Amino acid sequence: MAAAGGPGPTCVLGIDLGTTSVKAALVTGTERGLSLAQSCSRETQAHSDSPGAAPQGMEQDVQKILRALNECLAALPQQQLQQVTHIGISGQMHGVVFWKSDKGCKWSESGPGPAFEADKVSHLVTWQDGRCSPTFLTSLPLPQSHVSLATGFGCATVFWYSKNSPDFLKAYDAAGTIQDYVVAMLCDLKKPLMSVQNAASWGYFNCRNKSWNTDILKKSGFPVHLLPEVGDPGSIAGRTTCAWHGIPKGAKVGIALGDFQCSVYSCLTERTDAVLNISTSAQLTISMPLGFQPPEAPDPSSAVTYFPYFNGDYLAVAASLNGGNVLATFVGMVAQWAQELGFQVQESAIYPRIIQAALAQKHSKLSVHPTIFGERHLPELLASVSSIGASELSLGHVTRALCRGLVENLCSMFPVQHLQELGVSRILGSGSALARNEVLRQEVERIFPFPVVYGKDVDAAVGAAMVMFHGK
Repeated sequence: MAAAGGPGPTCVLGIDLGTTSVKAALVTGTERGLSLAQSCSRETQAHSDSPGAAPQGMEQDVQKILRALNECLAALPQQQLQQVTHIGISGQMHGVVFWKSDKGCKWSESGPGPAFEADKVSHLVTWQDGRCSPTFLTSLPLPQSHVSLATGFGCATVFWYSKNSPDFLKAYDAAGTIQDYVVAMLCDLKKPLMSVQNAASWGYFNCRNKSWNTDILKKSGFPVHLLPEVGDPGSIAGRTTCAWHGIPKGAKVGIALGDFQCSVYSCLTERTDAVLNISTSAQLTISMPLGFQPPEAPDPSSAVTYFPYFNGDYLAVAASLNGGNVLATFVGMVAQWAQELGFQVQESAIYPRIIQAALAQKHSKLSVHPTIFGERHLPELLASVSSIGASELSLGHVTRALCRGLVENLCSMFPVQHLQELGVSRILGSGSALARNEVLRQEVERIFPFPVVYGKDVDAAVGAAMVMFHGK
């Protein structure tokens, strides 16, 4: 399917600027459909101190993210980069980076084609940032939006700066997510352009009329000049102003997208499928029926949130903050106990052993409520272990109960009956934690009464490229 206006793309570069790594994927169109020609990913190692908001702050160094991006592109075959006609970019949602619009980056000739690095740019304050306390959030005006405001959301972070460090904001006249920044630099946009997907993730955005809550924000002294223009996901933001890494000048660049939507787009083909992704955190996602509109105001007690998707559609998502990170914490605890007892055990050696031990324990009366990181709709409810019997204290029993608890927690957020009412008939399982952990897969199959299909891995970079092909 060609995008409107001219011939369709033949080779698309998809980029995902994730929380821990950057990925680039070259996707080509053939008679038989789309195929992944090449891909490359690099850890960003961009975590940075946030002196003004320590210890709750969570910031990343934009220069390090760009370095990882440049390394990725340098590793892709030059011959194929020269055939790229379109670029699709997704990235971590909610976060905010500030820059000076005419000094956002510095271009330099390096290798096969020019590349850019950060110039007058702040750190990226990520979605994991915790500087906005519950007290601070309740002091802010109520948004006119179907999305509840949370710490780490772009508009909440801007409010924090305007109240706690107003001089910081004076140095900048543009803001966006990290993916909006990259699109603005590639196309030399004087004012950043943001998709509805990323705007919704910032808060204070009304998806029904596709506009910011400007009046509400102005009344509270919010610097509204920092809000980007907003456009539809799948539209073109501009064209490259030079031959970036050898990609022809004038290549079309799509408006930046949410990594979550692109991940789902890369594997969700049927409306009757639900996507269960367990990696660092965990999500259970379905596509809502055509014409669905989210409620005018959020239900703060509901665990299901609605994300703008493509063509006016919405995804319903139960997004848990507790996934593979809980298993990693458990493994870290076991390693630390061993160390305190005078033994050295590598965490990487513990994983396969606890999974093997749990595979041998099919049942466990032990009940683990695994929310050590809380949940957005219940931030105060931390983890607990109950029904502890003397005969069920082995690593196998505890690991089995922990894996079951993780799946049951997701299931409590998006109950089976609700899924059935929405017509779900199959689950697509994806994510690193599910791929590596057979116990987790067993529990998914035990708890959900649908066939589960694995192996359709979600990939935001590939999804961002696919969107450009389909001219959403």
